[in-house]
Amino acid sequence: MTSTMIVLIVGIVVVLTAVYISWRAGRLDRLHIRLELAQESLDAALMRRRAVVLELAGSRLLDPATSLVLAAAAHEARSAGPDEREHAESDLSRTLRAVADQERFREKLAESPGGRELLEELDAAVAKVVYSRRFYNNAVGVTRTAQRRWLARTLRLAGHTEYPQFFEIDDNPPAAMATE
Repeated sequence: MTSTMIVLIVGIVVVLTAVYISWRAGRLDRLHIRLELAQESLDAALMRRRAVVLELAGSRLLDPATSLVLAAAAHEARSAGPDEREHAESDLSRTLRAVADQERFREKLAESPGGRELLEELDAAVAKVVYSRRFYNNAVGVTRTAQRRWLARTLRLAGHTEYPQFFEIDDNPPAAMATE
């Protein structure tokens, strides 16, 4: 083999390695963008659910005690800090389940003026939270796996970003909502 051939082979290997590293870095960047979009979608879904619950609580279609409990749970979820957020959103889910699973809750609300529209909004908001959280947690898992690969760790392709955290809440919909 001539020295020109060796230089050519080494050059090709260096170029292919650089292309692969660039591709991995680009993939990791796209995963972080996907994660940010999933986070924004989850935040919007949680905000929408809180807004619909507050609208239901203020609608005067429920008894005062139930309205107060719903409004308090929605307010707690809205004002919770980052460390208490998962717990507050889980409390809102449990409160919503306790209210919506009361006997004939859906029928009574549907019979009220504007109640059917409010139920449809609530169903959509609850379902959106479930799907958004699953999508977000999926994005977290894929991103964490990519960040843990030896090449990403060795070359610090993720920069100094921390591992994203899963968002674990009790988001089970009320039984009455799941059947319709």
